[in-house]
Amino acid sequence: MRALASLLILSHRYLSVPISLMFVLWFVSGFFMIYTGGMPKVTPAMQLDGAEVLDFTQVKLSPAEAAGQAGYEAPSAKLRTVLGRPVYEFGDPGYGSFFLYADTGEFMEPLDTVEGAELASRFLAVPVQQFHFVETLEDRTDQWTFTVRSDLPLHKYAVDDGLGTEVYVSSNSAVVSAYTTRQSRLLAWLGTIPHWLYFEGLRDNQPLWYRLVVWSATLGCVSALLGLLLGITQFRQVRPFNLQRAIPYRGLMRWHYVLGCLFGVVTLTWVFSGLVSMEPWYWTNARGVQVAPGALSQRDLELSAFPDPRAVDWQEEVPYPVKELTFVRVLGRPMLVSGFSSQSAALQAKRDRLHQPYNIDGQLAAETLVIDASSGRKQASFDSATLAAALDSAIDEARVTGYEVLDAYDDYYYSRGNQLPLPVLRVTFDDPAESWLYVDPVRGELLSVIHKYSRLERWLYSGLHSLDFAFWYHKRPLWDIGVLALLSGGLLLSLVGLYLSLKRVGQDLRRAFERLTRGKGRREVASQT
Repeated sequence: MRALASLLILSHRYLSVPISLMFVLWFVSGFFMIYTGGMPKVTPAMQLDGAEVLDFTQVKLSPAEAAGQAGYEAPSAKLRTVLGRPVYEFGDPGYGSFFLYADTGEFMEPLDTVEGAELASRFLAVPVQQFHFVETLEDRTDQWTFTVRSDLPLHKYAVDDGLGTEVYVSSNSAVVSAYTTRQSRLLAWLGTIPHWLYFEGLRDNQPLWYRLVVWSATLGCVSALLGLLLGITQFRQVRPFNLQRAIPYRGLMRWHYVLGCLFGVVTLTWVFSGLVSMEPWYWTNARGVQVAPGALSQRDLELSAFPDPRAVDWQEEVPYPVKELTFVRVLGRPMLVSGFSSQSAALQAKRDRLHQPYNIDGQLAAETLVIDASSGRKQASFDSATLAAALDSAIDEARVTGYEVLDAYDDYYYSRGNQLPLPVLRVTFDDPAESWLYVDPVRGELLSVIHKYSRLERWLYSGLHSLDFAFWYHKRPLWDIGVLALLSGGLLLSLVGLYLSLKRVGQDLRRAFERLTRGKGRREVASQT
């Protein structure tokens, strides 16, 4: 028993040297991540907010005419404005997009550095004279653009706006792909970058980055578990019971023991949930029912079924100027999804800080209204039974067991700040994975496929990591007070543990060095005699 206790102590002590440093890094960065979110990024809402208003009087070609001019009708089509001119964007997953001017039918060429500066100027509402070209990222990304690799090449500009702004414009896609300010970069360096080890170079080497994060989290779990076991095994059984005598340590070691008893469990659950977020096991990568791409929204747009955009009374149907028009076919019906922005400041600050273990496509979605292309009027919600029947017929491996329209979030479809669309249709299936499908009933868009393993992962990751339990998650500042208190306790525990580990290792190294030098001295004396 004594040998086991010694093994636990030594293992925890020496493992804690590198891992305590990681715990300190995770806890400190966690404070910033609560309020700053992830890496600086341009969300769909921000993209639309900075976009130019569509002037339908300039549109001379219908979508079908534009596709005919191009000689190809792609699965996706969009109308937006680029540098004051209406442009049709035709896209095909895996093949990229091509652009035609809606006023002349000419192909739009990639933006040069002058045009990129002008586009960024209009996006940020800053005079173009304040933009200075820095470089073009042709085939590589930097610290702030690794999440938009598909937008390469990127023109980078520095902006004289007093904020230290740097902006990246995709020359092929003609969009602002990323921009940062001095403040957002600083907050990222204090929060997301150290928390997830998002360092330039390391993050580009995906296998190495993945292994480093997984092994760090795994060793963190082992260290925290060893500490909890020591908290139990080192607790003295004294009679009559006296808490002061039951704790076998003094000084900082006593504080470390007490803090471990108070915050050791939450430290373990935090590092374990961080490990789960990396999906290291097979079940974390399991999939539910397979939904065909055209189950609800058809890939064949049949653009001839869409009217000329000028035929719709946009001022009557949409309360704000339209900035983007997306052409879709839902259940065989042509629909126009009009994008607009109503509150610029609110949208600029709009971020969903929740890292969910499954994809919800509605996160950070821009403001839109759906227009029935046949009538030119606003589209009401699709019939729930019709949507459920379409999914049932499109999925061969399972059958629909029920569906329900939710007017409020449940435990698996939710967001902080009410950013996901409501109402939402939830359709359940009888497949072995017990899949649930969430559908936007207005746009007829599949938002998420969630199965029993991702529901488990929701609790093991988001539940244990963000502590986003319903009883307090939406009751600010109750959640803030609780989480900040736990973070503070975990940080203090880690700081004391790091100090004690370094101190004890230093003492051990000095003793080893002294033994080594004494042994060397004895050998020298013996050789002289």
